[in-house]
Amino acid sequence: QVQLVESGGGLVQAGGSLRLSCAASGRTASDYYMGWVRQAPGKEREIVAAIARSGATTYYRDSVKGRFTISRDNAKNTVYLQMNSLKPEDTAVYYCAAGLTTIVNYDYWGQGTQVTVSS
Repeated sequence: QVQLVESGGGLVQAGGSLRLSCAASGRTASDYYMGWVRQAPGKEREIVAAIARSGATTYYRDSVKGRFTISRDNAKNTVYLQMNSLKPEDTAVYYCAAGLTTIVNYDYWGQGTQVTVSS
């Protein structure tokens, strides 16, 4: 199995940027599809972005297209989420997730990192 640790969250003003990182340990990260999932207070978890094992295929939810970029460095066992033009509605706990079957199904989760965007 794989262990996931997120970092890079924080407080930022609207229009600002943050870069989240997810360090994977245990089984080789390149074996997994990886994704970022967020959960805002009182709302269900939603997949923000996902990336295939090779990095050749990515997925973004409509509300973040053009603003967020997911990438991975398999040599470093790390996945990134670059978030630009942040909006208050992006405020949530962001979780890194890993799965073995498809780009949007996950078996392992990190502990989450808080992202707060002030207006």
